[in-house]
Amino acid sequence: MTEDALSALSTISDAPRIRSRKLKGSIAALVVDASGLSPDERSALEERVRQAALALPGVDHARIVLTTSRPERKIVAIASGKGGVGKSTIAANLAVALARMGKKVGMIDADIYGPSQPTLLDAHTRPVAEEKTLIPVVAPSGVRLLSVGQLVPAGQALAWRGPMAAGALTQLIEGEWGDTEYLIVDLPPGTGDVQLSLVQKARPQGAVIVSTPQDLSLIDATRAIDLFGKTGVPVLGLIENMAGYSCPHCGEASDPFGSGGAEASARALGVAFLGRLPLSAALRIASDAGAPPAAEDGPAGDAFAELARRLLSQLETIAA
Repeated sequence: MTEDALSALSTISDAPRIRSRKLKGSIAALVVDASGLSPDERSALEERVRQAALALPGVDHARIVLTTSRPERKIVAIASGKGGVGKSTIAANLAVALARMGKKVGMIDADIYGPSQPTLLDAHTRPVAEEKTLIPVVAPSGVRLLSVGQLVPAGQALAWRGPMAAGALTQLIEGEWGDTEYLIVDLPPGTGDVQLSLVQKARPQGAVIVSTPQDLSLIDATRAIDLFGKTGVPVLGLIENMAGYSCPHCGEASDPFGSGGAEASARALGVAFLGRLPLSAALRIASDAGAPPAAEDGPAGDAFAELARRLLSQLETIAA
């Protein structure tokens, strides 16, 4: 029997994944591409190819080697210079908006000391590990999530020093992200160890900065922009959150945090302005309930969809 006998495998449904086939005596050796498959799907693929090889005349044993290639994945960091500006809520809704557009989206909750993505995305299940690699939990919106908040009991303080936080981030980055196309990283506020670790380990394609219109927030947002500039990570744009408020009783509009500051700062710093979102009680209620408004039709869903489109446009611009 010759290796030509293995050509019969070209008729099976998994043939496009077979990268090489060799025959030595009665032993068939095949290399099969398992990129983009979950652990269960990989096991099923291996068994199907094994059985197909063993069904050939003269083949008594089949050795199957599964390989994977890392897909071209775009990592986008969502950052802020200070806390309390709604960064995590915007990160969750941007991820959901991208998923709703048909993109395969993952979320890393890198806000190690204050992980909120399990609540925002309603994905509290503890992830399992396959050979020490964490398998992301799929949220109802279709976004894949890994967060320290899924690994520790609710309300438990994480008294970790910088190296421990950086180690936790590494585990999240090295999760089994499969065929994820866009990996959104919700960074902690500030410009510390976690931000630097992300740049060193994952090299984001770009960063989005979230700020409120007030001067104090913009001062810190400028520091965040400076950090990414010094590390060579393009700033994709600035989002102004909590920009204006409409009274639900009288309809009168007001600007408790000022108006237009982020847009003016973006222009002065030479970065794109992606858009603004108003202060919204409905958004806060939906976020607490783990029901991202970006998943539904309506004004909020439309606003996040537009932000997602502008984000994709910026990614295309820097890649050109």
